[in-house]
Amino acid sequence: MLGLKLPTDPRWVNIVEKNIEEILTDHAFCEQKAASTAISFIVLFPEHTELVQEMTALVKEEISHFKMVHDKIIERGWTLGRDRKDEYVNRLMTFFPKGGSRTTFLVHKLLYAALIEARSCERFRLLSEEIADKELATFYRNLMVSEANHYTMFLSFARKYGETEMVNKKWNALLEFEAEIMKDLGKKETIHG
Repeated sequence: MLGLKLPTDPRWVNIVEKNIEEILTDHAFCEQKAASTAISFIVLFPEHTELVQEMTALVKEEISHFKMVHDKIIERGWTLGRDRKDEYVNRLMTFFPKGGSRTTFLVHKLLYAALIEARSCERFRLLSEEIADKELATFYRNLMVSEANHYTMFLSFARKYGETEMVNKKWNALLEFEAEIMKDLGKKETIHG
């Protein structure tokens, strides 16, 4: 369903289980960045009313997810650590060339967002099925559904604002590029790394 070309090695969960505090901190910041991304769509593309409406709802949802993860950190007696660079996202964002029309920029930004949500969904599914901590397994199963909805929403907007055939070509090329990135990742207790 997600179209990812390279699934995460299930052994990644073993790495995560060795440092739950680290994955929760990373996850919290992923949710904060997702809220910030939604805000950036509102700021950059205010003329697209439907997009602004959906992004407004998404900001609320993502910040509520941040709070949910932060609450899990607090419940376990920890504090939120510092944000880290997201190597996955930084590498992914190099795929599309800079410049081009405003519409091209919008489509590229939507495709990046769709793919980040798709990979998050895939990782959450894996955690929900493989992690020994049953409370976290349930937590990630519930969040997985949201991520899948976000992925399809971003991809639908890309196809709405861009020419569908070209968007589909770009999407497939981005999926191939992402698979190459993933060959080097999956060795850290981070949502994408």
